[in-house]
Amino acid sequence: MKINEVEQLVGISKRNIRFYEKEGLLSPGRNADNGYRDYGEEDVETLRKIKLLRKLDVPLEEIRRMQQGELTLADGLLRHVIQLERAQKNLGTMRSLCQELARTDEQLPNLDAGRWLAEMERMEQEEGTQFVNIRKKDTRKRYVGPVVAAAVFVGLMAGIIGLILWAISLDPADALPLWLLLILIAVPSAVIVGVLLALWQRLKQIQGGEEDAASKY
Repeated sequence: MKINEVEQLVGISKRNIRFYEKEGLLSPGRNADNGYRDYGEEDVETLRKIKLLRKLDVPLEEIRRMQQGELTLADGLLRHVIQLERAQKNLGTMRSLCQELARTDEQLPNLDAGRWLAEMERMEQEEGTQFVNIRKKDTRKRYVGPVVAAAVFVGLMAGIIGLILWAISLDPADALPLWLLLILIAVPSAVIVGVLLALWQRLKQIQGGEEDAASKY
């Protein structure tokens, strides 16, 4: 099967499927004739299992450990139940704090946020409560690879165009026909445009967060 067929069968987008392949949770075969991915019934069933567990919010790492036999399904799910219970307790604490803060009838301009943050920090240290982590991961390093690769390709194609123009300037009398020169220049120019468009799309993916996208079905 092709990826479009799998997408329809399982109800997972192509982007999700490729993400799971990248994470090592799925390993489809390759067509010997064209090298394209060739999905079988086993791959479809694997994706259904991944979809089920992800819809239950089981982390990818836990799914990987189940696949590798490091955890049984029961052990993995029981571990997840503990995490859900902790999350439920944390949500209950946050709800209580929200209710308490609302009862104070404080207005935002006069809110003593420092006092509340100090209390939350105490609860994290002494009671093990986990509030929402607002620290965002620095994604700037993830931009470096795509930008450098794009710069190399653009530089290479620009160099080819420069060589063509340089060769023409050396001996205009023996230059190739105009239509052929235009084709020779158009090819690397089209590559440059394609690379820049691909870079733009890649940067959008990084900014949006691939991990977030992988949990959307």
